[in-house]
Amino acid sequence: MSFTSLGLSDALLKAISKQGYTEPTPIQQKAIPVVLEGHDILASAQTGTGKTAGFTLPMLHKLSQNQVAKHRPIRALVLTPTRELAAQVHANIKTYSQFLDIRSTVIFGGVNQNPQIATLQRGVDILVATPGRLIDLESQRALSLSKVEFFVLDEADRMLDMGFLRDIERIMKLIPKNRQNLMFSATFSKEIKKLAHGILNHPVQVEATPENSTVESINQKVYRVAKGLKTGLIIKLILEGGWQQVLVFTRTKHGANNLCKKMVSAGISAAAIHGNKSQGARTKALAGFKSGEVQVMVATDIAARGLDIPLLPHVVNYELPNISEDYVHRIGRTGRAGASGEAISLVCGEEREYLKSIEKLVGLQLPVEIIEGFEPDPNAPSSPPKKKQRNTRNSNPKGGGRQNGSSGNKSNRNKNRNRRSNNNSR
Repeated sequence: MSFTSLGLSDALLKAISKQGYTEPTPIQQKAIPVVLEGHDILASAQTGTGKTAGFTLPMLHKLSQNQVAKHRPIRALVLTPTRELAAQVHANIKTYSQFLDIRSTVIFGGVNQNPQIATLQRGVDILVATPGRLIDLESQRALSLSKVEFFVLDEADRMLDMGFLRDIERIMKLIPKNRQNLMFSATFSKEIKKLAHGILNHPVQVEATPENSTVESINQKVYRVAKGLKTGLIIKLILEGGWQQVLVFTRTKHGANNLCKKMVSAGISAAAIHGNKSQGARTKALAGFKSGEVQVMVATDIAARGLDIPLLPHVVNYELPNISEDYVHRIGRTGRAGASGEAISLVCGEEREYLKSIEKLVGLQLPVEIIEGFEPDPNAPSSPPKKKQRNTRNSNPKGGGRQNGSSGNKSNRNKNRNRRSNNNSR
């Protein structure tokens, strides 16, 4: 199948061709015709499958068929959980709309709002936004969502993980009921299906890959190691393996900072990306990593969600995620576009339960190695501390979503604003 067979306009086909693409990915093949036909869609697709173009291309096609007044009210709203993903989605929209008379912009927290407001006042057709900044600007009457024709909820599962449910519900009240809804999620959990029921109207459900499947081209490996020896082991693997581009996952922002410092001390160029980093620092770290200037990027799950890093050869789980599905998201960043990739997990004694849950989820028994000098501690606990466990996917991570919604007294509103700021910075 080629893009020309999907019914897209010549201007879009020209933009696609300019990027060197000739054949749509599986999710694009399934999603684009559904959206063009005007149906709501609930799509399951991992990062790196081409899902963004899967909703961007048909949305641009339909918007370009109906040009509007000079003022250009917002006709399409794309909601994403993180700044990085918002920026990437907007870049995708700009790329594919370059031969169309379509204006777009992106808004998110952590940066000065005034330039964003100025752009909105000039009129845009498509708005990409994180929930917190969108609500803030709407409450200031800096934007109106009364003319929205398309509503896209991207990374819906992560939205729920980050505590954005009440924000989503609030935003839904601001947009017209008569609209086309496009919802993308890595999983079809019960929570996602419940959310979809409240947003989508008789949706067509599509899947690019079986739920929670891992890419066959990824070589997955586990190193059993004592907790205190993990840093030494990962430095050894990077230096002796000559790895030039490595994405490393930690569970906490503090852990990411510490590991990054130790790598730099060992002569490895490394940068950390997480919620406490400024937007400028995060953008610089990502750009350096993509260009090869930064050898290792250490990230938390939420900060790395949606990052598109082409041909990434190595992903390392310095710590296993306590939510098994996140393992699939993490390692799915390597082995893309037919390239081979390697996913390595450093597992100490107290993470063995996490490993069992992951193996059950992916339906594989991961090969285990022990490297001399980095043996596991025989006296280590066999399970993680109970107080640090998160038992449900929709529970809020530390610094997560707002608990109190938008109502309440001034004190509560200030607290909400702070929480929202934290969410957008993740």
